[in-house]
Amino acid sequence: MLVDSHCHIEGPEFASDRSEVLQRAEAAGIGRILCIGSGDWSRGSMSQAVELAEQCELVDASIGIHPHDAECYDERVEACILSVARHPTVVGWGEIGLDYHYQRADRDTQLKVFRRQLELAYQWQMPVIIHSREAEQDTLQLLREVSRLPLAGVMHCYGGSWDMARGCMDLGFLISFAGNVTYRKATVIQDAARRVPLDYLLVETDAPYLSPMPVRGKRNEPAHVQYIVRFLEGLRGESCQRVEEATAENYFRLFKRAATGKRHGNHQT
Repeated sequence: MLVDSHCHIEGPEFASDRSEVLQRAEAAGIGRILCIGSGDWSRGSMSQAVELAEQCELVDASIGIHPHDAECYDERVEACILSVARHPTVVGWGEIGLDYHYQRADRDTQLKVFRRQLELAYQWQMPVIIHSREAEQDTLQLLREVSRLPLAGVMHCYGGSWDMARGCMDLGFLISFAGNVTYRKATVIQDAARRVPLDYLLVETDAPYLSPMPVRGKRNEPAHVQYIVRFLEGLRGESCQRVEEATAENYFRLFKRAATGKRHGNHQT
C-alpha cells in the first residue's frame, strides 16, 4: 500500500475533477490520503477537508491553523476547531508551525499560535503535523520547550538539514518527504532523506504543490507519490516495496485513529 500523508485536494485546484483524482490515486495503489484542513481559513479548508473525508473512505482529515493564518486565531476560531476535533475522520492536528519565508503573520503571533495548538493537540491526544520553513531553530526550540508533553507528530514536507531531522527524531517526530526531494539541486534534503531510518520515514505529495520529477510543472496529485517512492528507492538503496510498506506502517502507527476509527463512505465525492 502507498500512503500520501499530506495533501490539499479539498482546495479549488481540484474542484473540477476531484473524483477523477481520487480514482487515479486508487488505481496507482494509494491506500490512504491525509487531506490537510488548515489551508486558507477564509475559504473553509478545514470543513471542506472533513466533508471530503466523510464522503470518501480513502481520505482522512486533519484540523488546525496554518502559520500563514496565525493572525486570525482567536477564541471563535479555536471553538470551530474543537467542534470537529472528535469527528471520526479527523486523525491529526495541523498543519501548524512557523513560516519565516512569506511571514504573512508576524513571528511573535506565529509562535504564540503554534504553542497554543501544540498544547491543545496534547490535551486532545492528537498527533501534530508541523510546517517549518526557514524557521528551523525556532521550530526545534519550541518543540523542545514543550517536550514535557508526550507529543507525537511529523515534520511535513521536510526541507531542512540532517541535524534538524535528527533533533526532531530525538523528540519522536517522523520525517516526511515531498516532491522537492527529487529536484536536482535539493542536495541538503536528499542527504537527510538518505539517512532517516525507515521507521521514521513518511512520504507525501503536498498536492497541488511540489510536483516530483518527472511530472514537475504539472499540478500535483496523490497518485504522484509513487514517483517520490521510486526516487527514494534509488537514493536509499532500498526496494520500493520496502519503502511503501514502512511508510504505510508508520502512517497508521502515528495516526492511530486512521487505523482504528469508525469510518463510513463509498469512495465517491
